[in-house]
Amino acid sequence: MKKFINYVKECYNELVNKVTWPTWKELQSSAVVVSIASLIIALVVYLMDKTFETLLEAFYRIF
Repeated sequence: MKKFINYVKECYNELVNKVTWPTWKELQSSAVVVSIASLIIALVVYLMDKTFETLLEAFYRIF
């Protein structure tokens, strides 16, 4: 039990004193980058899906 308590104390100490937390402006900037990247990836996946759908429809019409 003493090891566990020591572990929790060390974790708390590290989070409070050693971790560098981002500023609010950095968080906003990162959120914008992630949102834009997510939209681009979603658009690429959508276009791939529509392309394969069109190709498979054409394939099934032929056969």
